[in-house]
Amino acid sequence: MIGVHPSAIVHPGAKLGEGVTVGAYSIIGEHVEVGDATWIGPHVVLDGHTRIGKENRIFQFSSLGEAPQDKKYSGEPTRLEIGDRNTIREFCSINIGTAQDVGITRLGNDNWIMASVHIAHDCQVGNQTVFANNATLAGHVSVDDYAILGGFAGIHQFCHIGAHSMVGISSVVTMDVPPCVTVGGNPTAPHGINAEGLKRRGFSPDVILALRRAYKTLYKSGLSLAEAKSVLEEQRELVPEIGMWLDFLAISTRGIIR
Repeated sequence: MIGVHPSAIVHPGAKLGEGVTVGAYSIIGEHVEVGDATWIGPHVVLDGHTRIGKENRIFQFSSLGEAPQDKKYSGEPTRLEIGDRNTIREFCSINIGTAQDVGITRLGNDNWIMASVHIAHDCQVGNQTVFANNATLAGHVSVDDYAILGGFAGIHQFCHIGAHSMVGISSVVTMDVPPCVTVGGNPTAPHGINAEGLKRRGFSPDVILALRRAYKTLYKSGLSLAEAKSVLEEQRELVPEIGMWLDFLAISTRGIIR
């Protein structure tokens, strides 16, 4: 059963799954697919080549799948893909990708996206993230699983935010943030590991202690980055979780906040 409000406009080519609800005055474009049991509130616009999974909740005045805010975009059939069980609150905007990148903007599963968040073209967002109100991603940003962005945080294009990290309120991030690290302030600086978040996700006290030591190696030892990586390699032999830092450093293109 599909519950579409009489005032909503749904293109005949759109595909709506079982149990989808479409609120008053919402508009769904021709190339949109919406998975089962997704709730779309009033005054929502879904457009572009957009695929939305199951059991999402999309609140009023959000715009998903519109053309990217990129002057080079000229109408290519790029995409937006959203997974399952995401909550997307009021006034959010998520754009499709561009031909200059992979052509797909992605939002994974079980993300909590608060009001007025903007996720720009070609961003790749994982699972179980939290974006507080007015957090903003510029184009081509990657955000890994369980990362948390504080309200009004701004992430520069091409930056990479690591898993389990936390970005403080109103921070402007112009370099990569390694996994598990908390950053904040202006200029943005590292402030230890996200220990509370790691506890909530089941990391043992011993592993958290080892990550604290690894943080000191990277940030407090006075070692060069190459030297710190060599020490982290040794620490990984005893605590495999430290490998996520080494893996992250190996693919960092902008350099890390340090």
